[in-house]
Amino acid sequence: MGRLVHFEIHVDNMERAKKFYDEVFGWAFEDWSEYAGMPYYGAVTGADNEPGINGALMQRQSPPPEPNQALNGYACTMGVEDYDTTEAKILELGGKVALPKYALPGMAWQGYYQDTEGNVFGIHQPDKNAK
Repeated sequence: MGRLVHFEIHVDNMERAKKFYDEVFGWAFEDWSEYAGMPYYGAVTGADNEPGINGALMQRQSPPPEPNQALNGYACTMGVEDYDTTEAKILELGGKVALPKYALPGMAWQGYYQDTEGNVFGIHQPDKNAK
């Protein structure tokens, strides 16, 4: 019964982060700040009849991670249809490569990036021909 049902991405600049996740992944946002007592935007990541979960962007409450610091938390990975196109959008919108694209042989393409707020996330394109 411990299934993941929600995620939170801590951000310094809410508008910049919303723009990044909207333009890269097509997420929509709902203002839930009144309930949270701080800048807090629900992230709708897809249709209810599709696999996945929704989450939120929340105002960061402490300093961001230092550059090259080991990950201390969870890394969310988003499924994508076209790895290279998604990577190009990430980089165009201010994201950075954290771990370059690599093959999970016979399964998928995977890689990790930093968003505009310094958070690490992954992208994953299924491809049985990956090698």
